[in-house]
Amino acid sequence: MSEANAVRASASHEQPAQGGDGVRGREASDESADDTMLYDCPRSDSRGQSVIHPSRETYVATMKSLLDDGYTMCVDLTAVDYSEADGRELPDGIGPERFEVVVNVLDMSAARRLRLRVQVPAGNAEVPSLFDLHPGTEAMEREVFDMFGISFPGHPDLTRILMPEDWEGHPLRKDYAIGEIPVQFKAVGER
Repeated sequence: MSEANAVRASASHEQPAQGGDGVRGREASDESADDTMLYDCPRSDSRGQSVIHPSRETYVATMKSLLDDGYTMCVDLTAVDYSEADGRELPDGIGPERFEVVVNVLDMSAARRLRLRVQVPAGNAEVPSLFDLHPGTEAMEREVFDMFGISFPGHPDLTRILMPEDWEGHPLRKDYAIGEIPVQFKAVGER
């Protein structure tokens, strides 16, 4: 722990945490002793950052628990298409699906960071909207919808945000056809 972090911890009369969130600060209040569950979700670690894996059904309730526990800032919401990726690491009990919605949240008062990874099947590509808990996710969910085709029931305006409204397909899907735009050059003598 750096000297500055030690001073902060002693000034607030809290003992510094021993890892678990990838950032200095206290551990999550409901972490189990075996360190495999966090907020009633399977937990893994990615480069020193705690990652939890809620199901689609528990996603919003988990985010509400995180909000109540101080994770007030939703920094990012994006998606990944794993249709061509083999061997990704997931905790026991979590089955890999084609898509994954990834959310990063921060607890600014305790300097904690947490990542959520939600598995989303291709046949039913939808995840409940976080708009009611984190209104700032409005544009991020629209971007995921636009680029990956993942729907967010409960979103107030789930329309395209980057591509034209009449665009067909979702450009960040691995099976999206690579297109081309013909480029016309002037002949050298036509200047």
